[in-house]
This record gives sequence, C-alpha cells and structure tokens, in this order.
Amino acid sequence: MPLRPARVPRDAVHHPVFARFYARMSVAADTKGGIAAHRAELLSGLSGRVIEIGAGNGLNFAHYPRAVSEVVAIEPERTLRRLAATAALHADVPVDVVPATAEALPVKSEAFDAAVVSLVLCTVRDLPRALSEIRRVLRPGGELRFFEHGLAPGGGAMARAQRVLDLTVWPFLFGGCHTARDPIAALDRAGFGVGEYRRLRIPEKGPRLPTSFAVLGVARRPFEDGQ
Repeated sequence: MPLRPARVPRDAVHHPVFARFYARMSVAADTKGGIAAHRAELLSGLSGRVIEIGAGNGLNFAHYPRAVSEVVAIEPERTLRRLAATAALHADVPVDVVPATAEALPVKSEAFDAAVVSLVLCTVRDLPRALSEIRRVLRPGGELRFFEHGLAPGGGAMARAQRVLDLTVWPFLFGGCHTARDPIAALDRAGFGVGEYRRLRIPEKGPRLPTSFAVLGVARRPFEDGQ
C-alpha cells in the first residue's frame, strides 16, 4: 500500500538533548525496569499491517510477532528516527520508518489492521487530532494497542502535582511530555471502543513518580464508524 504524499519539515519535532537521554533511559528501563515484558504483552497476537505511532528508538520492533506482515513506524524526531531505522534492520518483520507526525499520518484511510501507541500520547501536540488520524487509518474493527502513562487515579496530591508540572517545567524538560493526560478518557472521546485494559505502576516498586501511572490495553475502531 503506497504512502500518501506528505511533506514533513526536517525539524517538525526536534528534541536532540532529550532524544539522547531517552535513548539511554529507555534501554535501561527495558532491561532493568521490566518495560520489555510490557512491550511483549502489548504486541502479542498482532497480525497483518500495523502502524506504530511515535516509534522512538525502535524498542518495540523486536517484539512484533511474525504474523505481522509489515510495520509502518512513524517517528518525527530525527535523532530517534535514526536509531529506529537501525533497530528496524534487526527486526523479524518488515519495518519501514517514516518521518511524520501523529496529527498528519502520510498513509491512506483504512489501510491498517492495527495501530500501536506506546508511551507517546503524552507528547503529541494535538491529542484529539492525533487520535482522529489513527482512527482514520485503521480499518473498521481494527485494533489500537496502547501502553501509556497518565493521570494518577483518585485526584489526590500526585494528580495535582502532575497538572502543575504540565503547566510549568515538565514538557520543556522532557520532550513535550504531559503527565496529567488521561489516555482512557481521550480514547473514549475520540470514538474508540475501549476494551480490556489494566493499570500498571512503573516502576512496580520504589518511589512514585509523575510518570508512574500507566495503562495497557486495547481499543477498536467501531465497525459502524462513519468517519
């Protein structure tokens, strides 16, 4: 399926300092913090054509099952995109790393059997538009697999702290990340049918961080979606 023509500015998203930090931190989190097991769970059972939004440095690629025929991996940040392209060379499935943003996916409508978002919805600039784009490119009934961190449950002190951080230093320091977004509510508002999901704490033990509260699960584009 050919990509839809689109031009993405070279620096549409460019966080070189954060990208280098994230590349090191994410590998350590995978090997020592148990994130690799969550990635494997996220991608288990997928098949057909898959679009991954915000592929980062490509750590998901090693976990795609062989039943996946192709992965189109969207990554707007050029430092991370170079790392993802290297990771794609070692994947067991075909992976095409593409420069684009979540808000303007350069692919045809209803072209994919599944979409994957993994620790990325916190960073997109326009979350409703990004989710609308994901819904557009999924076939009716297609799955959206998600593994995202977000707002602490219960509305207590941590949730209040997350909101303050989002309005001040956190997005600036951490590549546009917003800790107080609610992935489940956002998916529901975007018209996805949210299926099974479970809440996680990352890391499972130790101090609670603004990014400790996560959800992992699946949503679907409804069959009757009139988009």
